[in-house]
Amino acid sequence: METAVVTGGAATVVRDAGIGSSMDAEWLALIAALRLAQELKLTDFILLGDAAAVVAQANGDVRARGGGARHFANFQALVGEGPMPRIRHIKRTQNLAGIALAGAAADC
Repeated sequence: METAVVTGGAATVVRDAGIGSSMDAEWLALIAALRLAQELKLTDFILLGDAAAVVAQANGDVRARGGGARHFANFQALVGEGPMPRIRHIKRTQNLAGIALAGAAADC
């Protein structure tokens, strides 16, 4: 799997994020984005993702099942006692992380 996170115009691409499904990759990217926001000590941020199912699960609108439940638990553990971050769905064509992944693949 590959994941990408973009913040402040800088992309962080992980080429070997393990073995799993596209849903696993989406969850791992969301978790990486939350970790990065926390490392940067951001307080007013929005996590964006183009996988509607993962966004719905992360927001608690849909129950996460199977591997998604494990990822959701990891996500919630990172959030801890603080407020849930805002998470929004965007179109794939607007997803800078997806664009960064596509560009990185083209460079190979």
